[in-house]
Amino acid sequence: MSIDNILAQATAEAVKALYGAEVAAESIVPSTTKKEFEGNLTIVVFPFLKASHKRPEDTAQEIGEYLVANCDAVEKFNVIKGFLNITIKPSFWTSVLQSVAADENFGFKPVTEDSRLVMIEYSSPNTNKPLHLGHVRNNLLGFSLAKIMEANGNKVVKTNIVNDRGIHICKSMLAWLKWGNGVTPEQAGKKGDHLIGDFYVEFDKHYKAELKELMEGGMTQEEAERESALMKEARVMLKKWEDGDEEVRSLWRTMNEWVYAGFDETYARMGVGFDKIYYESNTYLEGKEKVLEGLDKGIFYRKDDNSVWADLTADGLDHKLLLRTDGTSVYMTQDIGTAKLRFQDFPIDQMIYVVGNEQNYHFQVLSLLLDKLGFSWGKDLIHFSYGMVELPNGKMKSREGTVVDADELMDEMIETARKMSEGRLKGVPEEEMDNVFRIIGLGALKYFILKVDPRKNMLFNPQESIDFNGNTGPFVQYTYARIRSVLRKSEEADAATDITAYEPNDKEIEIIQRIADFPSVVSEAGRSYSPAVIANYVFELAKGYNQFYHDYSILKEEDGVARAFRLSLSRTVADIIRRGFSLLGVEVPERM
Repeated sequence: MSIDNILAQATAEAVKALYGAEVAAESIVPSTTKKEFEGNLTIVVFPFLKASHKRPEDTAQEIGEYLVANCDAVEKFNVIKGFLNITIKPSFWTSVLQSVAADENFGFKPVTEDSRLVMIEYSSPNTNKPLHLGHVRNNLLGFSLAKIMEANGNKVVKTNIVNDRGIHICKSMLAWLKWGNGVTPEQAGKKGDHLIGDFYVEFDKHYKAELKELMEGGMTQEEAERESALMKEARVMLKKWEDGDEEVRSLWRTMNEWVYAGFDETYARMGVGFDKIYYESNTYLEGKEKVLEGLDKGIFYRKDDNSVWADLTADGLDHKLLLRTDGTSVYMTQDIGTAKLRFQDFPIDQMIYVVGNEQNYHFQVLSLLLDKLGFSWGKDLIHFSYGMVELPNGKMKSREGTVVDADELMDEMIETARKMSEGRLKGVPEEEMDNVFRIIGLGALKYFILKVDPRKNMLFNPQESIDFNGNTGPFVQYTYARIRSVLRKSEEADAATDITAYEPNDKEIEIIQRIADFPSVVSEAGRSYSPAVIANYVFELAKGYNQFYHDYSILKEEDGVARAFRLSLSRTVADIIRRGFSLLGVEVPERM
């Protein structure tokens, strides 16, 4: 049992013994005492005043006296108004450390047959371009959230919906037919997703040139867009695709396979993956069917131009297009079909969509539409809305080819790690160097993105992310590698030394207390859907350990018991760093 639970239970017993009132121990949540006050943990007594009928100071005094007399862990206390600050016996902290060190799954709840099933959708790429920096944040958040939900005792299904149909796909296909000369990824010496992305940019270049020519001939921009021969060809191709034209479908399958091979390579390098992948080409018809059902039932309505809409004005929203005039589907239609299939495939208890905040309205509408269509789970879907990633020189634009490509970004991060690590990596064998550079570079990227509150927009700076001294991945990784180095140099005999009677100093207690917080941090990250909670906790733990390492001897400590204790403390800190970083999908190097 953790110190928080022991204290909460003892406090509940105190309230019952002193005032005859039943209080649930789960409702009592001790917090770390503020640094300006003496103590380790603080309990707020205001909720107990109805039972005590006394002033906050008097209530806290009486509960404190009870805890000193009846709880073996409590050494002393002090009262500041309605706050009871409790000092735990130093020897008790040693037992806390031993308990944590003995628990291989400390902080993680077991997944059982009865665990809830949480499905998490992330990535959602289009097959007309490679993954970019925005996708990187999406994938890292989604994968980390999946690990965190699993650590909180949930069954997790990681899923992806690939947007493999639509006008944007046809633009790349049409450009390849017109200007590609039959080129393949192998012939071009490029990953398939990069090659297709080039043709998406090529289409936009010719389209803009056509619009300029039409507008110079006297058309307005709106008229030019409507009369564009290139865009008309793309729309015809989309209609042929939806009608099952085999020539169009065959080209579509070939080009998609090129893209998927490229995606798989990028995902593997990024360290993310999926349990089930859905494709819009397989789900949009399911959605179309549900929309037509809704039309028959009077839930939706058809306009004179044959398009189908949902009237959401009674819900405080507007009218939402579900099927175009020509009967083709929109994103909302596809999401309805995908949701239907997913709940057929899995007994989902919770559905989480990891999608940027520019889609907040979309998911507000999706939730309403699913509910109106009779899906009981419609209202309960969760949109994990995250902010955009921005660069020092502004936003990214896919059509203009000015995006930060995910593959190039990872290359840059690894190369930056190589340059910034020169002269720093001591004791790393030559054959391990490239792998360590990879771990540092990708760790810097992942940590820099995940340490930010996901709901906020963020500015990504590659150079800043590989600072070995700041709140960065490499700083934490270096702390881990430093500990592993200390442990390799220690004598095995220290592991057998009995440390039970050792009384840790204030700095050691501070680190143990932070270690003991790990389960509540994992729980909070799950409750708030925030990998940043984990990232910043691990950083604070590493920072505290480094201060301790600077102030106290470990290997040179002459007292054998003290040395054995500090080695155990170091080993446990390393384990928590490794476990915490595993929830972020970040690796830790043994040498650095």
